[in-house]
Amino acid sequence: MATKNIKLERALIHVHSTFNNTIITVTDSSGHPVAWKSPGAVGYKNSKKGTPYAAQIAAEALVREIKDYGVRSVAIRVKGTGSGRQSVVQTIKASGIRIEEVKNVTPVSHSSSHSKGKA
Repeated sequence: MATKNIKLERALIHVHSTFNNTIITVTDSSGHPVAWKSPGAVGYKNSKKGTPYAAQIAAEALVREIKDYGVRSVAIRVKGTGSGRQSVVQTIKASGIRIEEVKNVTPVSHSSSHSKGKA
């Protein structure tokens, strides 16, 4: 894997957490991906990928990688309802990287419980 000489002060971290997996992507301010990790990329298989501990280990591996890029502060966007979302935010906070913002961008359906044909 060829590494680029990327220097960032501020980055966006996108956390997509489902019941089966947690995918963490780091982008620059314009939205171009810089790095990503998931529990499957750090060695977890099957149902173990959906655990908070697996998400924590993936976040620790990603933090080590983005510190090489010079990232000092991040804004976090969390999407999904999985169990790994909180542990990722806590791991990034404990790593010494400054968190400017944590935003929940989970999509919510406007009419999911509306039954059609009923008055």
